[in-house]
Amino acid sequence: MVVKKLLSILILIVSYNLYAQEPDIDIFLRGTNVSGITGDRTGIWAATNGNGIFHFSYSDEEWNNYSTAEGNIQHDFFYCIAANDDLVWAGSTDGLFMLNKKRDRWSKRKFGKGGQLGNWIRSVEWDSVSNVLWIGRFKYLSVYDLKKRRFFDIDLTIGGDAKTNTIKSIAVDGDSLVWFGTEAGIHKYDKSLEISDNSAISFFDNRLNYFNGEGETVSISSIMLEQNYIWIGLDEFITESRPDYNVGGLYRFDRRNEWIKLDYSDGLSANGIFCTSRTGDYIWAAQYQFGSRTKEMFGRGLAVINRNTFEIKSITDDRIPSTINSMYFDGYSMWLGSDNGVVRIKIYNKFTEWNFGKSDEED
Repeated sequence: MVVKKLLSILILIVSYNLYAQEPDIDIFLRGTNVSGITGDRTGIWAATNGNGIFHFSYSDEEWNNYSTAEGNIQHDFFYCIAANDDLVWAGSTDGLFMLNKKRDRWSKRKFGKGGQLGNWIRSVEWDSVSNVLWIGRFKYLSVYDLKKRRFFDIDLTIGGDAKTNTIKSIAVDGDSLVWFGTEAGIHKYDKSLEISDNSAISFFDNRLNYFNGEGETVSISSIMLEQNYIWIGLDEFITESRPDYNVGGLYRFDRRNEWIKLDYSDGLSANGIFCTSRTGDYIWAAQYQFGSRTKEMFGRGLAVINRNTFEIKSITDDRIPSTINSMYFDGYSMWLGSDNGVVRIKIYNKFTEWNFGKSDEED
């Protein structure tokens, strides 16, 4: 009982820091379009669209750049990034790049299956339990087994629909599951079985009332996991002739049969979701609006959602760009990769030093 009371106080403190006080915000790499962001023990890694890869060191708070201009990498356009203690992987429009940290040297891997579009890497996710890297490509899923040092390609096509094999997002769910988001739905893989086993993968689209049966199809832009629920962000893609094609929204799935949707009508600024993250009882969601006439995406900023009450608050601060492509929480700060640099929002303080980020259900 005492622990729950203390945690309630911590939640109030975090809520106050988010909404009442002037937030502690730092802005880095202005003018840089940051497409992906992650971290390791040494600092933050940022993938950019046109300026290579950046590393921010926690120890000296300085940025180091890998780019063609610096002569230390052969490509400048990247889409996603992942890291462990020894390696960094960056997905580009021309294959997978891998940094050996000890040698400080990048190598490149191209994939034969799927043609050039198969070398557009849109998601990478490190699986520390299985010691593999999951690689989401525009065509096909691949996995890199670090122990065997081998790559394996996997075809996730369902019912002849090529969009079920276009991977946009990946989330490792503990030691037993992996989720793969595609342009036509989401796959759930049971790691206790070989991935080639027909019973190893379940697929959820908007049929059978999954995603409440809304829209013509569902394109999965982000997957955020918690103990009892999965938060799934969708792309918005509508036209005047097809206003219900991809209607977007943010769903909470209870892993069984309940789908709860949040969208513009509930208080979000828009229906398209770029990315999601979590701190304690709050889900962070970066939103965008798709222009049905212009066919362009317009960033609509950041929303913070109480995952228990579904209360939605928009974060309005001129220092935070409206287009946020990626997010990473390192336990102390939320890092935002935007179309105009990296934003660090410090939400850690001495009052929340222990147990920050936990909720009642996790104790």
